[in-house]
Amino acid sequence: MVSGAVRRALLPSSGANFGFFFKQAPAPGHLGQPGANVSHALGQRAFGTTPNRFVQQHDGRLTIRSLSRQTTTSASHWQPRAHLAQWDSPVAILRQFSAGRTLREQQNTSVGKSNDILPAKQPSTVSEVAAINDAQPPSTGFEKSERARQAAQVNYSARLSKDKDKNKKNLSGSRSEVVRLLKLARPELKFLGLALLLLLMSSAITMSIPKVVGSVMDAASKKSLDDAKVFGLSLYQFFGVFACVLTMGACANFGRIITLRLIGERVVARLRSSLYKRTYLQDAEFFDANRTGDLISRLSADSIIVGKSITQNLSDGLRSLISGVAGITAMAFISPGLTSVMFVALPFIGTLSFGYARFIRRISRDIQKNVGTLTKIAEERLSNVKTSQAFNGERQELHRYNGQIRRIFNLGMKDALYTASFFGATGWMGNMTILAMLWFGGGYVASGALSLGDLTSFMMYAAFAGSSMSGLSGFFTELMKGVGAATRLFELQDRDPGIPPTKGIRVKSAQGPVTFDKVSFAYPTRPAVPIFNELNFTIPSGSNVCIVGPSGGGKSTVASLLLRFYNPTSGVIYINGIDITTMNVKSLRRRIGVVSQEPVLFSGSIRDNIAYGRPEAPESEIFKAAQEANCQFIKDFPDGMDTQVGPRGAQLSGGQKQRIAIARALLLNPDILILDEATSALDAESETLVNSALVKLLRSHSTTISIAHRLSTIKRSDQIIVLSNQGTVAEMGSYSALSANPNSAFSKLMEWQMSGGEVPQVETPRHIPIDEVQALDEEMEGEQHEEQHDEDEAEANQEEKEKPRN
Repeated sequence: MVSGAVRRALLPSSGANFGFFFKQAPAPGHLGQPGANVSHALGQRAFGTTPNRFVQQHDGRLTIRSLSRQTTTSASHWQPRAHLAQWDSPVAILRQFSAGRTLREQQNTSVGKSNDILPAKQPSTVSEVAAINDAQPPSTGFEKSERARQAAQVNYSARLSKDKDKNKKNLSGSRSEVVRLLKLARPELKFLGLALLLLLMSSAITMSIPKVVGSVMDAASKKSLDDAKVFGLSLYQFFGVFACVLTMGACANFGRIITLRLIGERVVARLRSSLYKRTYLQDAEFFDANRTGDLISRLSADSIIVGKSITQNLSDGLRSLISGVAGITAMAFISPGLTSVMFVALPFIGTLSFGYARFIRRISRDIQKNVGTLTKIAEERLSNVKTSQAFNGERQELHRYNGQIRRIFNLGMKDALYTASFFGATGWMGNMTILAMLWFGGGYVASGALSLGDLTSFMMYAAFAGSSMSGLSGFFTELMKGVGAATRLFELQDRDPGIPPTKGIRVKSAQGPVTFDKVSFAYPTRPAVPIFNELNFTIPSGSNVCIVGPSGGGKSTVASLLLRFYNPTSGVIYINGIDITTMNVKSLRRRIGVVSQEPVLFSGSIRDNIAYGRPEAPESEIFKAAQEANCQFIKDFPDGMDTQVGPRGAQLSGGQKQRIAIARALLLNPDILILDEATSALDAESETLVNSALVKLLRSHSTTISIAHRLSTIKRSDQIIVLSNQGTVAEMGSYSALSANPNSAFSKLMEWQMSGGEVPQVETPRHIPIDEVQALDEEMEGEQHEEQHDEDEAEANQEEKEKPRN
């Protein structure tokens, strides 16, 4: 037991209480060998504002060393009174191992250090202490490593709507996009022809109204109503016939609208289906570079705009074109002189329309892009709303969402300003033109060159022509909006996946050895950060292999490469001697079952999720897979297998989702089974039951690749592959062989994981046996309670003495 003097020496004079964190300290030994000491700092408060001491163990004895403060230095500078040996520890080795050095290098370095350990020279003057502190300034955060600098070199070649390509397309490119946009309606040519015929009929009837009005006015002004004739018919006869004609025009207009709406819905449905299929065919690099929310916006909002542009907007444009041409022709027939007045304003209106159309195309693309970002924010945050609420993140999420809304609002206001300016200017020019035509037309009527009816017809045709020009401007505007949205759709439609899913040799069986032959790999979006560097290993057919390694060492990447989510940068992966890059991806994945670390379920019933890989599987096999995966909890649900799991399985617990995911993999009866931390979400009881089911599966012909850190999973493996942070295999072997060697990378990794992955900041060796530390801690707590009790009693006595005085 540690003496009271030792115990009190460990406490600051102020009586402050701070935590002591120790690790087990075995008998002294050299580094990298059994019995090496595991040192740990007493804590950051060891260098306080009062003289403190620290404990050192040497040859089984406790030694108290004191740290005194120099009066000429700041409170943070302290000078040891004795020279202390700077002992390294296996924990420091594990820290270096996790930082990326190779395992063999760590072992060689540690053994070399153990043969010759000399005391390190301590600073003996205040200036030396200050120099050391100046050379190592306090950290203000995580300093960027070389790996981080490499990761900054990103590759977003698979990203859609790249800003650098934003302004590359010229006017000819815009015309080609318009042509391509119109080609989307090619399958509906028959219905478009019918709609065009109905449009011509309704437009012809509408354009006859000004001529009829002028003829009626002339007839009524020259003769009595009973004798007036219009087109050889009396007024009563003419009104009856013309009412029938107008009714026919209304019916034609009704048919045109219905037909175009049908065409529009069919185009949008076909476009969405094609884009969704195209999206699903993309490789993993595409989804790494593009956010789901932006893709959803393209499939929903953009497709609606495109469908509207090539149906309803196209119809409105054709109607405006027909009305404008017919109106100008009729005006020229009635009075060429008055018609020439209108043409004076056309160049100005045309110039404004051209500039406005280019602007509206650009602003429309920007708005749709920002709407996609807004959808992305909502999709990501709402799918993780519980986590956000748990951390009281509602305010910052609302701020983020409102910030994006403000960006869209500002773009919308900019659009509104330009639109209002354009239509205001063109409307003013049109009104001035009509005023000029009335001025000159009145002179023609006064001189007898035109009748009142002809002037009335002319002005009505002028109004139709002006309305048609405004309609054409609107048509061009909406067409440019459609082009802006179509550009985003064409980007998605034109991208070919880097890994074609339907090409290659069909895989009937994936049995056989799995070999990684000098495989090097870096994720496409981070090409400067290598994950594997000529990785070599072979997994025998039907074996149970476990892959272990430090975090970020590429364990899950092995599964991604086997599933051909990515292709290796160099090297070859063989299954039964066949290069998997020559295999058909879809048929290969049918032979591989996967249980990921984070189970993913889809909205639907439990039955649908278990049978996701084999929708045609009989009911008996679905129930068998559920039983083998220990999905006994299904019996407690009122709807049983028909229970709805909710979006992403939100109605189930983590362990329940994991077991359903295991059942889904078991139902496939795969040749290769990949378990990526498959039991990580299970409690001890469920893990035991699921492991028993997995043991039954392991007895089959399947090759099992487990990515795990749990000791139970590792022990069950036939072979263990240990990966290093350098992207190579550190060592391979059975559990018994690797664990028997305390210097093996596997042993150090297990020691690291069992210690919780904590790395103490070792400043000087402070070794103490753990049993004495616990006793020391208990005595310190007891003394603190005694001191507190004494202080309370003293205060109570003082209060008793002061009562009579009051």
